[in-house]
Amino acid sequence: MNNNLTEYFKNTVSGFPNKVAIDDNQATMSFSELNKISDQIALEIVSKTKDSRQPIAVYLPKNRWSVASFIGIFKSGNFYIPLDIKSPGERILKIIETLNSSWIITNYEHKENLINLGYQGNIICIEDVVSNPISEDAITKLEQISNSIIDLDPIYSIFTSGSTGDPKGVLISHRGVIDFIEWGISTYDITDKAIIGNQVPLYFDMSVLDIYLMVFTGATLHIIPEEHFAFPIKLIEYVNEKNINLIFWVPSVLNNVSNFDAFSVIKPTSLTKILFGGEAMPNKHLNYWRNNYPNALYSNLYGPTEITVIATYYIVNRTFKDDESLPIGKACKNTQTLIFAEDGKPVKKGEMGELHVRGSLLAYGYYNNSEKTKEAFVQNPLHNLYPDIVYKTGDLVYENDLNEIIFVGRKDSQIKHMGYRIELGEIETAILGIEEVGNSCVLYDDNQKRIVAFFKSKKTGVEIKKELMLALPKYMIPTKWINIEQFPLNANGKINRLELKNML
Repeated sequence: MNNNLTEYFKNTVSGFPNKVAIDDNQATMSFSELNKISDQIALEIVSKTKDSRQPIAVYLPKNRWSVASFIGIFKSGNFYIPLDIKSPGERILKIIETLNSSWIITNYEHKENLINLGYQGNIICIEDVVSNPISEDAITKLEQISNSIIDLDPIYSIFTSGSTGDPKGVLISHRGVIDFIEWGISTYDITDKAIIGNQVPLYFDMSVLDIYLMVFTGATLHIIPEEHFAFPIKLIEYVNEKNINLIFWVPSVLNNVSNFDAFSVIKPTSLTKILFGGEAMPNKHLNYWRNNYPNALYSNLYGPTEITVIATYYIVNRTFKDDESLPIGKACKNTQTLIFAEDGKPVKKGEMGELHVRGSLLAYGYYNNSEKTKEAFVQNPLHNLYPDIVYKTGDLVYENDLNEIIFVGRKDSQIKHMGYRIELGEIETAILGIEEVGNSCVLYDDNQKRIVAFFKSKKTGVEIKKELMLALPKYMIPTKWINIEQFPLNANGKINRLELKNML
């Protein structure tokens, strides 16, 4: 086992120097080219900075240069932070302020954006770096740096927003990524023959699986053009054209294929492994995929950013009704899941509680934010004999009779209505189980004290409500129904609940 990601990448480059590593639909980059460019980036960083293990942000579009920058940064002994070039300037400046970082990698085009935002730190432009020569002494220097990196050193920080809206930088170690990717390779039998179709933005933690399966195995990574995901038929055509056989997408994208009945026009020809995560996967839409494309492996992956992408997984191995909840399964290797009631005591099987996670995939916490870290990363409630940190996910779950974990909803989406405790996710699942309902999102209107259902269907709210009353008690039935043709999505491809909330 290697101690850091540089060593894994070095072995892959040695084994597959001329193979395509990345195809971003603009150009391709072989492993040897990716190695050279990331070396040039690393050497530029080393020549301009004094310390290692420092945050270096990447402000670039989603393409091969971003991935090369990530690799160059960890080769330099530092850790990277992907920034969203479409994010509001105020949020970018908040992240930079939290990092207290004086270095950002970008290109000529986006350098002007940073300056206009008021950024006064140092900028490294990709165009200035890729022509730099690499001497033997420089290679020796990078090898020395690689030897100094241990698996507990940070490799990246991805910023998420909490309930306050302030970005929090989740800090992940080399060990977290190594354990996660080695688990993924073993669980899903990933080899250099994998052709990966990336969907999520590179500042979203799900992209870690796509990038590092490439780094570890010699698989080819295709960065699918963002605009294709709005057109399911065009998306499947692209997947077939590139012979993509492995995807890890958010359910909303898979649901879109189902809603448009894209398989009546075209079906995948190369996909063998279909992984999904980031939000709940409705069985109605999964059943559409499984019925129309039955020979692929389907797997539900669950995990907050704070747990190096994934904490639990479920390989779909039985049939489900449309209105059933899909399990999030069992814990990944070297990960333990614990479910606690509100009083801090473990729940019994079948009882709902908040999911806590411990293991080597756990993040260090939030960069430069000890207060928020202490709130979410806590001592294991089972004992106080030695430091044993667990992460409070804020997710409500229970364990079924098959020892599978079932996700119910967010703790902060659990409401008290008419004296009852209600999980809005349970209502969503029931609505999605009704025939001809394409999508659903259920929110609580705090001002009017009512449950509101957004839905996409040819049926009316009255018709859906009538059917829903056969599945749920009266106090859980939404009192306001809004039929929406197109659900707003955030940059990660998930339903934008905040935008829907503003419509109330």
